[in-house]
Amino acid sequence: MSAESSLAPLTPPLSRLPKVGTTIFTVMSALAAEKNAVNLGQGFPDFDCDARIVDAVAHAMRTGHNQYPPMAGVPALRQAIAGKIATLYDHTYDWNTEITITAGATQGILTSILCAVHPGDEVIVLEPCYDSYLPAIELAGGVAVPVTLEAPAFRIPFDKLAAAITPKTRMILINTPHNPTGTIWRADDMQKLADLLAGTDILLLSDEVYEHMVYDGQRHESVSRHPELARRSFVVSSFGKTYHVTGWKVGYVAAPAALSNEFRKVHQFNVFTVNTPMQFGLADYMADPAPYLDLAGFYQAKRDYFRTGLASTRFKLLPSDGTYFQCVDYSAISDMSEADFSMWLTREIGVAAIPVSAFYSQPRESGVVRFCFAKKEETLKLALDRLAKI
Repeated sequence: MSAESSLAPLTPPLSRLPKVGTTIFTVMSALAAEKNAVNLGQGFPDFDCDARIVDAVAHAMRTGHNQYPPMAGVPALRQAIAGKIATLYDHTYDWNTEITITAGATQGILTSILCAVHPGDEVIVLEPCYDSYLPAIELAGGVAVPVTLEAPAFRIPFDKLAAAITPKTRMILINTPHNPTGTIWRADDMQKLADLLAGTDILLLSDEVYEHMVYDGQRHESVSRHPELARRSFVVSSFGKTYHVTGWKVGYVAAPAALSNEFRKVHQFNVFTVNTPMQFGLADYMADPAPYLDLAGFYQAKRDYFRTGLASTRFKLLPSDGTYFQCVDYSAISDMSEADFSMWLTREIGVAAIPVSAFYSQPRESGVVRFCFAKKEETLKLALDRLAKI
């Protein structure tokens, strides 16, 4: 027997996230691969990005942009972001003190929470919600206060939101366009929120990673458009979603200088800075606004193709005003739980979806699953052919 094999095993450390296990996205993607199913579960494209953006990054590498950039990000990229926001949302952020490049939107969300939320602070979260929100709050020692968006409309219940605010409320976390439901906030929603927060010190964290995917002629209602909200907000967005490069993990946070200063105190120690050549490549690519200005039309065509195909199935279509997700009600097909139905759909029909119940802090069933339509037309056609047989 070796000396190593005789050693007693270490006692595992007390978990900082005891409720967290393998995510539903990992489970469903693995099952989809095992069953050779069409994976409409996890939200990423199955098509290539524009070759020009790859060339721009490669050029940055070849011309020597391979060492640490400034902690807050390459100036040219921060300037391009500030210019885009000013043009689209009529709000001026100082590129030097109010724009920070992040290692994807998820890091931006986590860092925003860690820098502002202290143990015992309450953070109001509208559920269903992206799965990183609640663990981030828990890591900060905060207390998540869920407010439920009710199916099938998933509209903001402002009466319940107002009732959830207490003297301990430090932050409200919103997401528009909304993952997983595909709903959007509108101008009157933002005004109601501004009225609700006026006279308070409550901060706002606005996840706007799908900002360029809003359909049917509607506009993205960024909190940056609204002075009462912008002055208290961390606004998060993502190049991965906009430019079909989710694996690059580059995003940004725009916030007033005082908030950005606190944000950067945490950012410099949990990431410090972000991939240099990708920042230069993105700055170069942003000189042409067409890729993000045309994105809504690109994805609306995919949404409309997918919705038209689903209309002839037994699924009930729910609204999809933004994002690249389509939620459906399957109650006419089965009374299984959302998780069980998603497993059955993957194993027996060959199409993977995500149960919307996975996006709540407590078990909740609405008979709704989420599909991702950020796929090639042949991928969507294959999925629709299989779904039509149910």
